[in-house]
Amino acid sequence: MELKTVKVEMPENANVIIGQTHFIKSAEDLYEAIVGTVPGAKFGIAFCEASGPCLVRVEGNDEGLKKVAAENASRIGAGHSFVIVLLNAYPINVLNRIKDVQEVCTIFCATANPVDVVVAENARGRGILGVIDGERPKGIEGPKEVEDRKAFLRMIGYKR
Repeated sequence: MELKTVKVEMPENANVIIGQTHFIKSAEDLYEAIVGTVPGAKFGIAFCEASGPCLVRVEGNDEGLKKVAAENASRIGAGHSFVIVLLNAYPINVLNRIKDVQEVCTIFCATANPVDVVVAENARGRGILGVIDGERPKGIEGPKEVEDRKAFLRMIGYKR
């Protein structure tokens, strides 16, 4: 077995959600979950089939984001994994709905940070072990950072 990391490429201001699911209808169900939750969101979804033709299935409402999702999913190449690239919405807006999709088994990350996917590969295929999401901590927040965090959440409308 070989361990690899795969860098996820994202457009500026995009978020990515990476997970694992278990059925071919996942791409369409994920599409419905997002469009039904945040109608103004732009997104692309790519789902790696793990049996049959083993294709990367692609859905979404933005051709550019569909292409980015498909390219990332292809590079990751892990069976039954999915990649969602999202603009005009935050993962927090859609994450619970995605988790409610009956085929979804695991969410590895939902982030706008740089992401590397840790992949194990053997002779038969690949699987996601986890992700490296963003940077290492540089310290512990103090009173100024607490104030800044709270102000930011209010500025973007997530706290009153």
